[in-house]
Amino acid sequence: MAHRFAGLALHTWTVDTTPFEAVLIAAKAAGFEAVELRRVDFKRCHERGLSNDAVLALVRDSGLKVSAVGTEYGWTFAARDDRERLFASLEEACTNAVALDCGTVMSGIGPGAASFEEAVANVRRAGEIAARHGLRLALEYQFQHPIVSSLDILRDLVGRAGQPTVGLLLDAYHLQRGGRPGRGFDDVPGSEIFYVQYSDVPDAPPVSVPPTDRLPPGKGVVRWSDLLQSLADKGYRGYLSYEAPNPAHWARDAAGVAREGVQATRGVLDRAFEG
Repeated sequence: MAHRFAGLALHTWTVDTTPFEAVLIAAKAAGFEAVELRRVDFKRCHERGLSNDAVLALVRDSGLKVSAVGTEYGWTFAARDDRERLFASLEEACTNAVALDCGTVMSGIGPGAASFEEAVANVRRAGEIAARHGLRLALEYQFQHPIVSSLDILRDLVGRAGQPTVGLLLDAYHLQRGGRPGRGFDDVPGSEIFYVQYSDVPDAPPVSVPPTDRLPPGKGVVRWSDLLQSLADKGYRGYLSYEAPNPAHWARDAAGVAREGVQATRGVLDRAFEG
């Protein structure tokens, strides 16, 4: 248990170059309570000859919970030709989430050429898919996205869709880069926040798209006490998912990266809620 939150989850992108089985072992040994799984994790395992059931069994046998299951990005602004394939991918992610007793599917916005109004309809349909599976869908903005580049735009998109099973995914990295540092999301009702990812941000411009310069908490400029206290004040009780892709992490042993992430996170949590 991570103070007021459900626990800490390791996002598999943080140790992207590590084989899936080793990721699970590293996460468990480091003290993470859960993992966040990506669509590519399943895809890579399938390419190695593992069935979907075998992948699910690996996760269950690890003893870790699953904080969220990711789906393929791009459905939000998908044009008609690609829409059905992407929604089929979302159905698969939902099925896997249910099989793993995970209540949340997450998605970034991704590419696409549809209009904003079409995106609203797509979000509404995605929410209906999640609802059929008894799940919630957490949608993430990225500060570098050509359209949904801010929290305000994401809230407008989700609000216009009017689907109660769709809510916000807040990422400390994108909040910082997107002009909402610290308590900068205080205006957002807690009921809208479905899921949280985190990493620290270097005091330098981003180096890539998507950004892979992410750091352990306390190594950058994020005001962690403000951010964590705001989440707690709003009643957020879900997982905190450590998403810190960085070539420096990928070059190291996954166990060390995971352990560093847990220790750094516990440090900022202790300081945020001391006393």
